Amino acid sequence: MRIGRPAAWLCLLLAGFVPARADDAAPQTADARTWFENAKFGLFIHWGVYSLLGKGEWVMETDKIPIAEYRKLPPQFNPVKFDAEDWARLAKAAGVRYVTITSKHHDGFCMFDSKLTDYDVVDASPYGKDPLKALAEALRKQHIKLFFYYSLLDWHHPDFYPLGKSGHHAGREKKGEWEKYVAYYQGQVRELCTNYGEIGGIWFDGWWDRPEAAWDLEGTYKLIHELQPGALVGNNHHVAPFPGEDFQMFEQDLPGENSAGFNKAGVTTALPLETCLTMNQSWGYNATDDHYKSPEQIIQALVGAAGRGANLLLNVGPKPDGTIGPEFTERLLTVGRWLESNGEAVYGTRRGPIPPQSWGVTTLRTGRDGKAPAIYLHLLKPDAHSIMLPEELVEYDAIPLGKATPLERDPEHGRTKLEIPVEGRTPYDAIIVLSPPALGR
Repeated sequence: MRIGRPAAWLCLLLAGFVPARADDAAPQTADARTWFENAKFGLFIHWGVYSLLGKGEWVMETDKIPIAEYRKLPPQFNPVKFDAEDWARLAKAAGVRYVTITSKHHDGFCMFDSKLTDYDVVDASPYGKDPLKALAEALRKQHIKLFFYYSLLDWHHPDFYPLGKSGHHAGREKKGEWEKYVAYYQGQVRELCTNYGEIGGIWFDGWWDRPEAAWDLEGTYKLIHELQPGALVGNNHHVAPFPGEDFQMFEQDLPGENSAGFNKAGVTTALPLETCLTMNQSWGYNATDDHYKSPEQIIQALVGAAGRGANLLLNVGPKPDGTIGPEFTERLLTVGRWLESNGEAVYGTRRGPIPPQSWGVTTLRTGRDGKAPAIYLHLLKPDAHSIMLPEELVEYDAIPLGKATPLERDPEHGRTKLEIPVEGRTPYDAIIVLSPPALGR
């Protein structure tokens, strides 16, 4: 098929660019989902008293530390070098559009000022201040949205009972009232939705510890959407999305992949998608984990997510003093510099009309905001010297991003082969822009 009419190539461009909105989403929530799909890049921050031990956020469980011993950590937690403005400036320089930070992890310690417990950073630590309040204000200045990670699982709370798959070494009494725990966690969700101004959403974790429990997620999600109509709800439960959730997340894998063993659920087409990824092999600060991904691996993960219609939520684990290590900082700044030159092929795009290939992925942008419609070919393999385009794209102009000279093409059996010269390649990702033929051509 030769493309000679505008309607033909316009329909092709619009294919796959349908906003992922469930029919029951309120208008403000639907708009927030569209914003989320456009954002493409977020920063994940795992920070808590566990950072004092430098062995990751699961140290209470992995080292079998009882509550009586673990409670000795908060009095030692004094992150005097924490600077919310520095964190926000780093996020801005990295090119992220939102930040998701741990408000409470599985250890039950709250990194915000909760009136429902004294087991929080304000009441139980010498720091005595709410770092999330400062971060919310700093990010707002940079026009970056704030999401709160909140663990449904709690190894500390006495009413989290019966226990689930973890927390059996905490030394807790074998009793508790589950309904009181649900009221507690929902009360904290209310605090997060009312004490920090407008937020981007809530990122839940830990459901998988007791999947049969009466979590009242329906009531929790309703509460969030009532208090923050523009906030999005996600839940890292590794199963198909539940009613009331606004995006589907994948842990340590791109959508459709499952190398980590978590992501057994199919990929929804009804909601936005997100992949969360560690920069080394740990979420929380781990002093001995030096297995950092290279800038190339990170950028290709970002592009690979975009080519599958997903965001990348890239993690850092700050030190107990409140600083973010240079290994994280340097990589974030590298990604930010790359996005300054190549962001048009990532931000605001959707998955392209060509599904992921051995050579890379495609992203798609319609002609909104005064920009011409375009398909972006992302060549992620350095040995990809040519690409076969399908018949529907034969007449499209193919020009390396930032260049003016079209690539050579070789027609072959109704398709066309693009030759990628050495000078057409760029570090990490060689981007080819496919533009539809001019009207009337």
